[in-house]
Formats: sequence, structure tokens, C-alpha cells
Amino acid sequence: MRALVTGASGFVGRHLVDHLRGAGDEVVGCDRAAVGDDIALDITDADAVRRTLEGLAPDVVYHLAGWADVGGSWSAPVEAFRANAEGTLNVLGAAVDVGVERVLSVSSADVYGRVDETELPLTESSPLRPVSPYAVSKVAADYLGLQAWLGRGLPVLRVRAFNHLGPGQTDRFVASALASRIARNELDGGDVITIGNLSARRDFTDVRDVVRAYRLLVEHGAPGEAYNVCSGNAVAVQELADMLLARARHPMRFEADPDLLRPVDVPVLLGSHAKLTEVTGWTPTITLERTLVDLLDDWRRRLRSIH
Repeated sequence: MRALVTGASGFVGRHLVDHLRGAGDEVVGCDRAAVGDDIALDITDADAVRRTLEGLAPDVVYHLAGWADVGGSWSAPVEAFRANAEGTLNVLGAAVDVGVERVLSVSSADVYGRVDETELPLTESSPLRPVSPYAVSKVAADYLGLQAWLGRGLPVLRVRAFNHLGPGQTDRFVASALASRIARNELDGGDVITIGNLSARRDFTDVRDVVRAYRLLVEHGAPGEAYNVCSGNAVAVQELADMLLARARHPMRFEADPDLLRPVDVPVLLGSHAKLTEVTGWTPTITLERTLVDLLDDWRRRLRSIH
């Protein structure tokens, strides 16, 4: 299978490329800030996207590229919308023109927005109530995938990915940010870890399980359908922070930082992966404890390499 991965230089993209190649696929990656053998591509440039797909003629496109910073979308809503909505429109349009056999388009569980705990766990039929500019852009991208299937016959798999984490993640995300601060303190002798909202509860899945689900969906998913990719367990950020703190190499303490709070934060996100499991047989296999150990060790290696 010849696969094109947009956003290949990103956190999930790198893991997906490795997984696809390990499964025997021929893989080409592209990204705005291309790394290594990846192709440089701005997905908001429709002509460039079309030329790239025409030149590569992939069988399948894994569309991961876009704006990933939920908090940052409040100060740059236009940029977030352009990257996630317009960028997805360009990729889908080019895929139709080139005759791509399958497209997996990655959206986010943030499309579900603020929910009452009586509505949990969230399924693919749950209402969409976006509360951030990022979430709105992902709703648009999600429905562009549905329209491409219904209106143009492009076999699109729509993924609603819940929080994922693992080695290689940037420190813009809560678990990785906490791990980076602990690793930095271990090097510098500090004992303060700045924190934001610890009461939020999130459904965390290891990125290595996530990319395995993506390939299985391309093989077995139904075109036009939406699929949650999640663990099915909600963990408070406080619990996650405590698990990381327990692995620090000397005593440290948390200190609240108001600048780390978002204007609006969804109290809880918890999904059901029953639909995904029924179609593909997928279930998460990597424990949160294992993920956090690997994440913290990864940050220790990264920071040692620059000292």
C-alpha cells in the first residue's frame, strides 16, 4: 500500500510513519516544516496540495496536518480555522481529483465540547458542542470529510481522537509539559513544577496504540463513518501529575500558574471505542503507567542532549 501522511514531521505523524513502514507499507511524508526525507507542503495552498498528490499518486492518505494547539487557538482563531478546515478541504479535493482509494481524516474529541457527566461515555452519535476556536475548526474538518463521501464519493474515514500522549510529544500538552518540567528540575536542581487546571478529567491513549488504530481503520472502516479513538477511561490531570511526580529523582512540588489556565476548559472528556473495536478488533494495549515512564525518560534524553 502506498501511503501519504500529512503532518508526518509531527508527534503523531512520526509514530504513524514508523508503524506503517513496520507493516510493510510504502510511505511518503509531508509537512509544512519538513524534516529529513519528508516533502515540504503547506496544506492551505490548494494548488500545491493538488500537485503533490498528483506527483505521488498514493493509494491512501492519512491526513494529520493542521493546527494542534487548543489553547493557542483563542489568540489565533483565523489561523487555526484555516489550517484545520481549509487545509482539510484542500486535501480532500485533491484526493477526489487524483482518485485516492481511502482517506483517513483526523479530527478531535474536542468537537464534543462541554458535556454533562450523564452523557458519558461519548459515542459517535453524541451532540457536537464545540467551546474553543480549535474545536470549531475540527467540527468543520469532520463534516468536510462527511460531505466528501456523500457528495463526491471519496471514501473518507473520520477519526475523533481523544487525548493521546507518548515519547516525542511537545511540551504544549499537559502530560508532556509536566514531564519536561520534572526532567528540567532533575538537571537544574529545581523543585517547583508549574501547573494549570488539575481538576479536568481526560481520556488518555498511548500514541503507539492510536496509530495502530488508524491503519486498522483504513483497512476495515466504513467510508463516511466517524470513529472515536480513545481508551474508555477518564483520568484526572491531578492523578496523571501525581504519577509523574512520584517518578521524579528528587523531591518536587506543584505551584499554580494562572497563565496556564485556558479561557474555557471542558471539565471531562470520556469516550467509547466500542464502534472502533467492533469494526477492527482494536483495543488499547499500553498502560498509562508505561506511557508516562516512557514519556519522562524521553524528556530526560532530550534535555541531556542539549546540555
